[in-house]
Amino acid sequence: MITHWRVPIYWRLSNLYFWFFALLGGLLPYWSLYLEGRGFSYLEIATLMATIQLTKIVAPSVWGWLGDRTGQRVRLVRFGAITGSLFFAGVFMEPGFYGLLLVMLAFTFFWNAILPLYEVITLRSLGTQRDRYGKVRLWGSVGFIGAVALVGGILELVPIKFLPWLLLPVFAGIAVSAFLVPSEQGERKPPAPKGSLKAIVTHPAVVTFFLMNFLLQVSHGAYYTFFSIHLEQHGYSKLAIGLLWSLGVVAEIGLFLVMHRLTRNFTVRQIAIAALTLTMIRWVLIAEVTDVVAVLIFAQLLHAASYGALHAISVQYIQGFFGQHHHGQGQALYSGLTFGAGGAIGAWMSGFLVDGFSTSAAFWGGAIAMAIAIIITWRGLRPPPEH
Repeated sequence: MITHWRVPIYWRLSNLYFWFFALLGGLLPYWSLYLEGRGFSYLEIATLMATIQLTKIVAPSVWGWLGDRTGQRVRLVRFGAITGSLFFAGVFMEPGFYGLLLVMLAFTFFWNAILPLYEVITLRSLGTQRDRYGKVRLWGSVGFIGAVALVGGILELVPIKFLPWLLLPVFAGIAVSAFLVPSEQGERKPPAPKGSLKAIVTHPAVVTFFLMNFLLQVSHGAYYTFFSIHLEQHGYSKLAIGLLWSLGVVAEIGLFLVMHRLTRNFTVRQIAIAALTLTMIRWVLIAEVTDVVAVLIFAQLLHAASYGALHAISVQYIQGFFGQHHHGQGQALYSGLTFGAGGAIGAWMSGFLVDGFSTSAAFWGGAIAMAIAIIITWRGLRPPPEH
């Protein structure tokens, strides 16, 4: 374990976050536009975009278990980075729908394995200076914003079919960064008390918590799958689309900087209900007032609520309910049931709404999901126990 803060360690840890989220910045805003350019239908685009979330249901648990079992997290991160990049190369063969579906399932299975393992490596490498985590993780957001702006700018000059080529340097960055990761010394956890995980998971407040986050990610299905297509239909350029995506991440960073003040002054339930309500308003604004730039900017600033605030309280909530012994399993369930299952179902359902009606209808579907989540949260969410 590294107990002294040294600049080389800071950069070695920050590097992978930068490149990992830069790839996300190159994929999320533009991949649906690339698929549309390849001639896929809206339902096929929704299914292919859903794979990014779908593998999150299984990958974090499988790779987390392997990491705990072997203690070789650094090697697993390197293996995931190289293997994921090799599978992505299948995109250049320009396969049909089913071929591309297999390529994306394989690529995202290994890619989604990297982050949960790396979070553990980072926190253990920082040792007693875990409060420095935010400064390390911040480079992920920088990478995302940089990639969104740069790729968006280049796509103003070249056709969208060149997107996979633009992502190649990012994959190279991920591969090189994986080999700069500091070696981790094994650390054994004390044996967990048996039989208590089931009691935690079936607790009514925890069930409400997972339902709330599941519906939150269902509502984001239209955003992650069709936001770029929705904006393009309303005449926005690729650079403008990229900047609007970046604005959401900037708002998220700003929220993280003041989140500690909000948690001191408001309860988890109050923050959750306020954030869910703002998220519902966000989807309605995107659905109906897309042409007014000022309103769209405001809607993107609400990403601070729909992702930032709810994710921040969720991490604390899991720590409070699952405790030290089941923290890893709690995080895996959170990732799999919400970002994984919720995100995939949301993407797929939004595909049906766009195919049958319009992109606006998909965002209205997200708003309805939020209305249900508000009722469930109002009735059932309770604070985690104090430790």
